[in-house]
Amino acid sequence: MTNDIAKLILRVSVGVMMLFHGFDKVINGIDGIKQLTVSAGFLEFLAYSVFIGEVVVPIFILLGAYARAASLVLAFNMAVAIFLAYGNSLFSLGKHGAPVFELPFLYLVMSILIFMLGSGKYAINNK
Repeated sequence: MTNDIAKLILRVSVGVMMLFHGFDKVINGIDGIKQLTVSAGFLEFLAYSVFIGEVVVPIFILLGAYARAASLVLAFNMAVAIFLAYGNSLFSLGKHGAPVFELPFLYLVMSILIFMLGSGKYAINNK
């Protein structure tokens, strides 16, 4: 039971916090993402996939519906975000002494943990 509650807390934390990032992009647009995508040599329309990674996928993770598959999509989204936003400054430190890619890396690790642990008992498809 304790493991299932821990899985629920992990899923809810990742899902809710990532939804804030996604809703910000829905409200304020993704011009910055488009710019990063194009400057990396990718087609601009690929920037729109951020809505899948930061709005649709977190809802699946929150509900525990195909959370393992959704968490892999989120992990890929975070790896791409790290590459696009911090590729040139990967080994730089932020103003508080942590690596500049700290937050997306944290989401990357947490999404990998959701994949490894599964969604637990308190999920739509609890396997």
